Amino acid sequence: MLYIVPTPIGNLGDITHRAIEVLSAADIILAEDTRTSRRLLDRYNITTPLRAYHAFNEHQATAAIIDLLKEGKTLALVSDAGTPGISDPGFLLVRACREANEEIVVLPGPTAFVPALVGSGFPCDRFYFEGFLPHKKGRTTRWKHLATLTNTIVLYESPYRLIKCLEEILEYLGDDRKVCVVREISKIHEQYHFGSASGLLKEFEAHPDKIKGEMVVIISAV
Repeated sequence: MLYIVPTPIGNLGDITHRAIEVLSAADIILAEDTRTSRRLLDRYNITTPLRAYHAFNEHQATAAIIDLLKEGKTLALVSDAGTPGISDPGFLLVRACREANEEIVVLPGPTAFVPALVGSGFPCDRFYFEGFLPHKKGRTTRWKHLATLTNTIVLYESPYRLIKCLEEILEYLGDDRKVCVVREISKIHEQYHFGSASGLLKEFEAHPDKIKGEMVVIISAV
């Protein structure tokens, strides 16, 4: 069968006992970046062979993985951090397994937006998860859609585009909604930055050293 295994988003101690057991017992671990995954496996003395499975080869590799499952192999899929399939490779493989009637087990575990959303203090009974916006084509269309929503909005953003993101919040959503930018979740330098889009824009422009690592941007409900 195929196991979908969440891995720590920062602190390596956040992995579950069950995840360690599954990764240790699997025949092959499919990893988004084998170098990143190797550091985690070494920490827990896991010697299972690694095979690359990422956004650049998933279309070509999926059929061969299904063949391995049909041969009776037990596979585990991990991303660099968090839960595979949530803004990371995994969807295509899971869909292919369902179509091929191969068994899938998804383990519960870390994902970046949940602690960020809960820690923001913004309403989280209903929220909209956008994930990463398109870099160029389609980005304006997505912002126009987000502008029609009244519930809390959750975005993932690269440090290279955080300033642009805050500028776009101002442009499409205005400056009335509160914003929370969360970085380094579960790490030593975890930080929550609160304010208006314009206020946070000034803060990060004045302190570019704070723009490090992938970030979760939470926009409050109307």
